[in-house]
Amino acid sequence: MAAIRRILVAIKNPTARPFPAVTKAAQIATAFGSKIELFHDMTTTLYTGFPGGIASDAHAFEREHRAARLDQLAKIAAPLLDRGLRVSVAAEWDYPPHEAVVRRAVATRADLIVAQHHPGTHHMTWLLSLTDWELLRLSPVPVLLVKSPRPYSHPVVLAAVDPLHAFGKPARLESRILGLGALMAEGLRGKLHAVHAHMRMPVGVGPAAVTDARVGMELERETAAIAGAAFDRALRSTNIPRGRRHLVCGDPASVIVDVSRKIGSAIVVLGALSRSGIKRAFIGDTAERLIDELRSDLLVVKPAHFTIRIPRVQRGVRVARAPAPMP
Repeated sequence: MAAIRRILVAIKNPTARPFPAVTKAAQIATAFGSKIELFHDMTTTLYTGFPGGIASDAHAFEREHRAARLDQLAKIAAPLLDRGLRVSVAAEWDYPPHEAVVRRAVATRADLIVAQHHPGTHHMTWLLSLTDWELLRLSPVPVLLVKSPRPYSHPVVLAAVDPLHAFGKPARLESRILGLGALMAEGLRGKLHAVHAHMRMPVGVGPAAVTDARVGMELERETAAIAGAAFDRALRSTNIPRGRRHLVCGDPASVIVDVSRKIGSAIVVLGALSRSGIKRAFIGDTAERLIDELRSDLLVVKPAHFTIRIPRVQRGVRVARAPAPMP
């Protein structure tokens, strides 16, 4: 896994305090000597049609608003600069926010996006434009979604792998998950664990289809043995000891949450694909549930040749005409 040279920190509200995403990005930057960019996407709608109003000089409003945001970002960056970190700030007019962040990350060749989790439960997220979910789904750059306000202190990093590729993930994605997990654990002076949740029965065989209890038990043993062998092969190139390898039968999201809480992980590394329609909803179910259920931060990795599915050009200011005055 390549080193983390550039980190983009997405700042939703530059006036809010505190900034755990900034704190953790600074820890990662300190570990790897990375450059940090604090980026704020301005999405305020500019209304036209107000005679003599704020939108009468649109360009002036854009400049003033951007200058104010850059000043706020500079204040956030100041303590990091005092510590000797390399930090820059940027504010752009663009929308929607998740596309703006991805466009900026790609344009600046960021190796990692760090974003604050937006509180709240996500239901039917494939139908809603929730910034954090869409960012995880669409970004080709690894995204660290910060959920816990606690700074990292020798963090436990949990890499969730699917060596049997039961959900259609490419084989090379496992090496990217493990590689980034190892990089984060080593850089932050933590420990790397790995987890694999396997099914009880072979694919296409449900418990109701097995009428003989002895046959059912044999199938379960064979399934567990196959999963264990695949798990060992996936971890062959790592130095993760047996005591940090967690092979568990069960639903992937539930298993990952349970193991994460048991070992007290600070970061869970997960691979994800972006699908469309029903497949997207099904494949993304694990990541969707983990956004809500995990207490730790979530680091989502994509395949090496993941295709960017958003326009490359900034959309600029969102312009709308002011409603006509009431008679």
